[in-house]
Amino acid sequence: MAKSSGKGLKKCSSELNASADGLFYTKRLPFSSKYAIGKRGSMQDILYIMVGLFILSVVILVVYKVSYGLNTEFQASSKITTEGKASHQQITSMFPGIIDNSFLFIVVFLSIGALIFATMVRVHPIFIPIFIIALIFTIFFSSIFSNAYQEIAANAEFSALAAEMTFTHQIMTTLPFVVGIIGALLAIVMYKAYRGEQNGY
Repeated sequence: MAKSSGKGLKKCSSELNASADGLFYTKRLPFSSKYAIGKRGSMQDILYIMVGLFILSVVILVVYKVSYGLNTEFQASSKITTEGKASHQQITSMFPGIIDNSFLFIVVFLSIGALIFATMVRVHPIFIPIFIIALIFTIFFSSIFSNAYQEIAANAEFSALAAEMTFTHQIMTTLPFVVGIIGALLAIVMYKAYRGEQNGY
Protein backbone atom coordinates (compact mmCIF):
# COMPACT_ATOMS: atom_id res chain seq x y z
CA MET A 1 0.00 0.00 0.00
CA ALA A 2 2.79 2.39 1.00
CA LYS A 3 4.72 1.53 -2.16
CA SER A 4 1.62 2.16 -4.28
CA SER A 5 1.00 5.56 -2.65
CA GLY A 6 4.66 6.49 -3.10
CA LYS A 7 4.50 5.65 -6.79
CA GLY A 8 1.29 7.68 -7.16
CA LEU A 9 2.81 10.75 -5.51
CA LYS A 10 5.94 10.43 -7.62
CA LYS A 11 3.85 10.19 -10.80
CA CYS A 12 1.78 13.24 -9.81
CA SER A 13 4.93 15.24 -8.98
CA SER A 14 6.50 14.25 -12.29
CA GLU A 15 3.37 15.29 -14.16
CA LEU A 16 3.27 18.71 -12.49
CA ASN A 17 6.97 19.29 -13.21
CA ALA A 18 6.46 18.37 -16.85
CA SER A 19 3.48 20.72 -17.01
CA ALA A 20 5.53 23.56 -15.54
CA ASP A 21 8.23 22.97 -18.13
CA GLY A 22 5.54 23.03 -20.77
CA LEU A 23 4.78 26.67 -20.06
CA PHE A 24 8.12 27.71 -21.50
CA TYR A 25 9.56 24.48 -22.92
CA THR A 26 7.57 22.57 -25.43
CA LYS A 27 6.99 18.84 -25.21
CA ARG A 28 7.13 17.78 -28.83
CA LEU A 29 5.29 14.71 -29.96
CA PRO A 30 7.02 13.20 -33.01
CA PHE A 31 5.39 10.26 -34.76
CA SER A 32 8.11 7.88 -33.57
CA SER A 33 7.78 8.53 -29.83
CA LYS A 34 5.26 9.65 -27.26
CA TYR A 35 7.23 12.65 -25.98
CA ALA A 36 10.19 14.68 -27.10
CA ILE A 37 11.41 17.71 -25.21
CA GLY A 38 11.95 20.78 -27.40
CA LYS A 39 13.43 24.12 -26.49
CA ARG A 40 10.72 26.47 -27.75
CA GLY A 41 7.70 27.11 -25.62
CA SER A 42 4.38 28.71 -26.36
CA MET A 43 5.08 31.89 -24.40
CA GLN A 44 8.41 32.23 -26.17
CA ASP A 45 6.58 31.82 -29.48
CA ILE A 46 4.36 34.80 -28.62
CA LEU A 47 7.40 36.90 -27.73
CA TYR A 48 9.14 35.98 -30.98
CA ILE A 49 6.02 36.83 -32.98
CA MET A 50 5.60 40.17 -31.19
CA VAL A 51 9.20 41.29 -31.64
CA GLY A 52 9.37 39.95 -35.19
CA LEU A 53 6.25 41.82 -36.29
CA PHE A 54 7.52 45.08 -34.81
CA ILE A 55 10.89 44.83 -36.55
CA LEU A 56 9.31 43.77 -39.84
CA SER A 57 6.70 46.55 -39.79
CA VAL A 58 9.31 49.24 -39.15
CA VAL A 59 11.64 47.86 -41.84
CA ILE A 60 8.77 47.77 -44.36
CA LEU A 61 7.80 51.35 -43.54
CA VAL A 62 11.37 52.65 -43.85
CA VAL A 63 12.02 50.79 -47.11
CA TYR A 64 8.69 52.04 -48.49
CA LYS A 65 9.71 55.60 -47.63
CA VAL A 66 13.06 55.18 -49.41
CA SER A 67 11.45 53.57 -52.45
CA TYR A 68 8.76 56.27 -52.60
CA GLY A 69 11.36 59.03 -52.46
CA LEU A 70 13.48 57.42 -55.19
CA ASN A 71 10.41 56.89 -57.33
CA THR A 72 9.52 60.58 -57.06
CA GLU A 73 13.00 61.52 -58.25
CA PHE A 74 12.96 58.93 -61.02
CA GLN A 75 9.63 60.15 -62.37
CA ALA A 76 10.89 63.75 -62.42
CA SER A 77 14.20 62.88 -64.07
CA SER A 78 14.64 63.18 -67.81
CA LYS A 79 17.64 60.83 -67.70
CA ILE A 80 15.56 57.79 -66.73
CA THR A 81 13.92 55.86 -69.55
CA THR A 82 10.18 55.32 -69.68
CA GLU A 83 10.70 51.61 -69.02
CA GLY A 84 12.85 52.40 -65.98
CA LYS A 85 10.25 54.78 -64.58
CA ALA A 86 7.49 52.24 -65.10
CA SER A 87 9.52 49.49 -63.44
CA HIS A 88 10.29 51.54 -60.35
CA GLN A 89 6.71 52.72 -60.14
CA GLN A 90 5.60 49.09 -60.17
CA ILE A 91 8.04 48.21 -57.40
CA THR A 92 6.84 51.10 -55.22
CA SER A 93 3.18 50.17 -55.77
CA MET A 94 3.91 46.69 -54.35
CA PHE A 95 4.17 48.07 -50.82
CA PRO A 96 0.50 49.02 -50.22
CA GLY A 97 -0.55 45.94 -52.17
CA ILE A 98 1.47 42.73 -52.19
CA ILE A 99 3.78 43.54 -49.27
CA ASP A 100 0.95 44.78 -47.05
CA ASN A 101 -1.07 41.63 -47.80
CA SER A 102 2.02 39.52 -47.15
CA PHE A 103 2.33 41.04 -43.68
CA LEU A 104 -1.18 39.83 -42.87
CA PHE A 105 -0.32 36.40 -44.26
CA ILE A 106 2.81 36.24 -42.06
CA VAL A 107 0.75 37.08 -38.95
CA VAL A 108 -1.78 34.36 -39.75
CA PHE A 109 0.97 31.83 -40.62
CA LEU A 110 2.92 32.47 -37.41
CA SER A 111 -0.24 32.30 -35.31
CA ILE A 112 -1.25 28.98 -36.82
CA GLY A 113 2.30 27.69 -36.30
CA ALA A 114 2.21 28.70 -32.63
CA LEU A 115 -1.15 26.93 -32.21
CA ILE A 116 0.21 23.77 -33.82
CA PHE A 117 3.20 23.81 -31.45
CA ALA A 118 0.80 24.40 -28.54
CA THR A 119 -0.88 21.06 -29.28
CA MET A 120 2.46 19.47 -28.41
CA VAL A 121 2.57 21.09 -24.95
CA ARG A 122 1.07 19.48 -21.87
CA VAL A 123 0.13 22.03 -19.18
CA HIS A 124 -1.52 20.89 -15.97
CA PRO A 125 -4.56 23.09 -15.11
CA ILE A 126 -2.84 24.23 -11.91
CA PHE A 127 -0.28 26.13 -14.02
CA ILE A 128 -2.81 27.92 -16.25
CA PRO A 129 -2.96 30.97 -13.88
CA ILE A 130 0.83 31.30 -14.18
CA PHE A 131 0.51 31.25 -17.96
CA ILE A 132 -2.20 33.93 -17.78
CA ILE A 133 -0.02 36.16 -15.57
CA ALA A 134 2.89 35.75 -18.01
CA LEU A 135 0.51 36.56 -20.86
CA ILE A 136 -0.60 39.78 -19.13
CA PHE A 137 3.03 40.92 -18.89
CA THR A 138 3.53 39.99 -22.55
CA ILE A 139 0.48 42.06 -23.54
CA PHE A 140 1.93 44.97 -21.57
CA PHE A 141 5.23 44.71 -23.45
CA SER A 142 3.37 44.41 -26.76
CA SER A 143 1.68 47.75 -26.01
CA ILE A 144 5.15 49.31 -25.76
CA PHE A 145 6.05 47.98 -29.22
CA SER A 146 2.68 49.13 -30.54
CA ASN A 147 3.19 52.65 -29.17
CA ALA A 148 6.71 52.75 -30.59
CA TYR A 149 5.35 51.84 -34.04
CA GLN A 150 2.61 54.45 -33.77
CA GLU A 151 5.18 57.09 -32.86
CA ILE A 152 7.11 56.26 -36.01
CA ALA A 153 3.97 56.06 -38.16
CA ALA A 154 2.72 59.41 -36.84
CA ASN A 155 5.93 61.14 -37.97
CA ALA A 156 5.32 63.55 -40.83
CA GLU A 157 7.80 61.62 -42.99
CA PHE A 158 5.87 58.35 -42.63
CA SER A 159 2.25 59.17 -41.76
CA ALA A 160 0.86 59.23 -45.32
CA LEU A 161 2.69 56.05 -46.31
CA ALA A 162 1.74 54.24 -43.08
CA ALA A 163 -1.92 55.00 -43.77
CA GLU A 164 -1.62 53.23 -47.12
CA MET A 165 -0.33 50.06 -45.42
CA THR A 166 -3.80 49.10 -44.22
CA PHE A 167 -3.20 45.64 -42.75
CA THR A 168 0.24 46.43 -41.34
CA HIS A 169 -0.95 49.62 -39.67
CA GLN A 170 -4.09 48.03 -38.25
CA ILE A 171 -2.26 45.01 -36.83
CA MET A 172 0.49 47.07 -35.24
CA THR A 173 -1.86 49.62 -33.69
CA THR A 174 -3.89 46.78 -32.15
CA LEU A 175 -0.90 44.55 -31.34
CA PRO A 176 -1.83 44.05 -27.63
CA PHE A 177 -5.27 42.79 -28.71
CA VAL A 178 -3.71 40.47 -31.30
CA VAL A 179 -1.22 39.10 -28.75
CA GLY A 180 -4.02 38.63 -26.20
CA ILE A 181 -6.14 36.63 -28.67
CA ILE A 182 -3.21 34.41 -29.68
CA GLY A 183 -2.25 33.85 -26.04
CA ALA A 184 -5.82 32.95 -25.04
CA LEU A 185 -6.07 30.46 -27.90
CA LEU A 186 -2.72 28.93 -26.92
CA ALA A 187 -3.91 28.45 -23.32
CA ILE A 188 -7.11 26.77 -24.51
CA VAL A 189 -5.25 24.49 -26.95
CA MET A 190 -2.66 23.44 -24.35
CA TYR A 191 -5.34 22.73 -21.77
CA LYS A 192 -7.40 20.74 -24.28
CA ALA A 193 -4.28 18.78 -25.25
CA TYR A 194 -3.69 17.92 -21.60
CA ARG A 195 -7.30 16.87 -21.05
CA GLY A 196 -7.25 14.84 -24.24
CA GLU A 197 -4.16 12.98 -23.12
CA GLN A 198 -5.67 12.29 -19.69
CA ASN A 199 -8.79 10.89 -21.35
CA GLY A 200 -6.67 8.76 -23.67
CA TYR A 201 -7.44 10.65 -26.90
